Amino acid sequence: MSIQDLVNSRTRAIAVVVLAWAMIYLPALGSIAIKGEEGRRILPAIRMLETGNYIVPQVGSNPYYRKPPLVNWLVAASFETFGVRNEWTARLPSVVSVLAVAIAFVIVARASLTPKGSMLAALIWMTNIGIIEKGRLIEIEALYVSLCGLAIIFWLSFFLQKKSPWLIWLPASVFLGLGLLAKGPTHLIFFYGIVVAVLAYSKDWRLLVHPGHFLALAVMLGIAAAWAIPFVYMTTSEVAMGKWSAQYTGRLKGIDFKFFSWIQNIPRGLIYFLPWLLLLPFARFSKFHDEAERRMAWALSWGTAVPFVAVSLVPGAVARYSMPAIVPASWLLGMICAGNALEWPKRIAKERAWTNVVVAFVGLGLVIGAIGYPVTAVILRNRQQVKKAAAEVNAVVPTNEILYAVNPDYQPVFFYVKAPVHYVSYVKNLPHDARYFLVRVEDESEALSARRWAPLRARPIARVQDYSKRQMVLCEVASDDED
Repeated sequence: MSIQDLVNSRTRAIAVVVLAWAMIYLPALGSIAIKGEEGRRILPAIRMLETGNYIVPQVGSNPYYRKPPLVNWLVAASFETFGVRNEWTARLPSVVSVLAVAIAFVIVARASLTPKGSMLAALIWMTNIGIIEKGRLIEIEALYVSLCGLAIIFWLSFFLQKKSPWLIWLPASVFLGLGLLAKGPTHLIFFYGIVVAVLAYSKDWRLLVHPGHFLALAVMLGIAAAWAIPFVYMTTSEVAMGKWSAQYTGRLKGIDFKFFSWIQNIPRGLIYFLPWLLLLPFARFSKFHDEAERRMAWALSWGTAVPFVAVSLVPGAVARYSMPAIVPASWLLGMICAGNALEWPKRIAKERAWTNVVVAFVGLGLVIGAIGYPVTAVILRNRQQVKKAAAEVNAVVPTNEILYAVNPDYQPVFFYVKAPVHYVSYVKNLPHDARYFLVRVEDESEALSARRWAPLRARPIARVQDYSKRQMVLCEVASDDED
């Protein structure tokens, strides 16, 4: 069966995309301990399931104001659906969101991007370094970038297919609204970057003032408001608003600005699109046979590049903020490869050159996912600090005892602790029947001198190192003569 036969059949194209996705994103998905910010997505989900409060995310004993809760909801739903709480079920929402974009390329964009272009765009999307890295972690980027990408794919596809303005705007608005619940409004810069560039090249500005656009804005804001209004009602609104405002004004003002980190934003953002970035210097839009394709290629180029540079140059930005540009870049490169709009150096054979490069780059992605991650999991098996700390706790705290955590802040170790964990804000809030509790080193003296358990007293039985190399003290309430 030839490549042409694969792309001409929608069912076969979907099967190829799903198979590639499974080979890249599923191997060893749950074999590496949670790291980085993953705990901030997982622990609030667990608290939601325990408390039934799905409006106000919590990390430890404190409300978590910095991010909206969509990713927490999805993790909680994954735990409930599979009945298991582990790394695999926690990360599943990320890998599924990556698959959703790939399927949207193959199905929704097929008519406007051509069967070959849509399948290539899907493979490019799944096999760049940025999406492989973030798509296998339960961090916000995979979900957030995917929602922005779905909005762009639906809007651009229906626009090119000359659908009704209502259909052009409304499906995209649903994904934009969910994007607000995932992270915030930054994705609108990338979405409207594409919209403005495409409308400028097509000279169809009336679409911006169509009633369908205003209804779409209402739908987008309504989705966000469905959570934000009860959230503000259930919390101290001044605190919540202050936290949200500080998130964005702090980035614009460059609080904690680090020049050498900031100046690397654009290079690091470009690295996310490797290896496919290496093809862009060989693109020649003049090789497109149709003038409309040339104009669309230029529109996508400007609509991708301008938001990418603008967001990267914000003083408080980091490279991952520019990742929504990967979706239109994948569309553009799929379009270029399918249209044979690449001009190779003379020393490279031109016959089927792009096919060989595409096969090599997709193969590299398959090797990274199917082999690289399982090998990494084996190498890191005995070097995962979070699991080591949890093992120390599990060795001394019976699973039928409650472990109290005193103002622990963010501690991913609790994901691996087998005993039920209850959070309290202060040592004085520990109940009289508490038997085991964890405190920070700075609270150790207060805990050991407390007389609330007399004639019993608290004594340290272990010291565990948290993810940031700080110590926590595990205490047991017992009599002086108890072993």
